[in-house]
Amino acid sequence: MAKKTDREFVWLVCTETGDMNYRTNIRVKGGIDEKVKEGFMKYSPSLRKHTLHKIKRK
Repeated sequence: MAKKTDREFVWLVCTETGDMNYRTNIRVKGGIDEKVKEGFMKYSPSLRKHTLHKIKRK
């Protein structure tokens, strides 16, 4: 049988508009890295610029 993965799907939410623009997976085994907790600079289509996106778990 296939081995269970240590990854979890999360949404990246724009801090300025609150839109969930991206869905990605992160490795959760061993804790989440500090750089990941801070957020990512990603493109926000509604604002047409790069903004900070934070993790939101469903």
